[in-house]
Amino acid sequence: MTPAIQSEFAPWSISFPVTSAVCLAAFAYLRGWLRLRSASPNTILPWQLAAFMSGMLALWIALASPLRALHHELLSIHMVDHVLLMAVAPPLILLGAPFKAFVQDLPQRFVCGFLSPMRRLGQRLGHVLGHPIFCWLAAVIALIAWHVPAAFELAMRSNLWHEFEFACFFGTGLLFWWPVIQPWPNVARSAEWSTVLYLFFATFPCDMLSAFLTFCDRVVYPCYLAGNQRFGISPLQDQEYAGALMWVCVTFIYLVPAVVITTQLLSSPGSHNPNRLSRSQVRPTF
Repeated sequence: MTPAIQSEFAPWSISFPVTSAVCLAAFAYLRGWLRLRSASPNTILPWQLAAFMSGMLALWIALASPLRALHHELLSIHMVDHVLLMAVAPPLILLGAPFKAFVQDLPQRFVCGFLSPMRRLGQRLGHVLGHPIFCWLAAVIALIAWHVPAAFELAMRSNLWHEFEFACFFGTGLLFWWPVIQPWPNVARSAEWSTVLYLFFATFPCDMLSAFLTFCDRVVYPCYLAGNQRFGISPLQDQEYAGALMWVCVTFIYLVPAVVITTQLLSSPGSHNPNRLSRSQVRPTF
């Protein structure tokens, strides 16, 4: 590794404010998990703790690790962050049932006086914000809009817009995975074939964008034309790697829960007759 590249990974390149926020959230979750564990061991299982911590690690890698210093060098590294923010960190965090753990770490007076009314309001809003069509469209629009060259170049020129871009990816990532995982305080419902279709159709926009980046014969984003000579790959090769990375990673990540849900539904009583499939016959997937 050349001295120039080593300098990019110097300790000062770590974002300490984001690192502190991630560590604080992880500590609060762990405290809440330990309290729940002592009262009711099966409320949040150890694998859910591991999932949440893994999600926070993925979030830190995308937002605060030295990897962020290479955003302006390689599109493929930038694409790693996009995948982490949209398809890795959100489902892992939601699988950890974070709201249950965080509530345990708050004063009970605050929970009863403020969070209970807010929960009722959140359940009403959840009928709209948690609707699969809204969640699917929000994620797709954010993905396509921020990869339009004009918007992408704007984010690369401005730190503020870049942070807003990443916030959009993470926020819409949480929305996208909400109908699939159905975390508390959602009203739990059974897994259905529509969830499989939801995941299947979500691969199309990613596949089209990935294919465009992989097979395009020109560099789509001018900001990468002269920024990566030190790595020994051309800007066009870098773009091909970025497209292939998104294509493979997102397809695989969406495929795993789709296969799990399909297997569960096929093994449920009455799955041979779609007209007999009811919510009471199918257990929640996550």
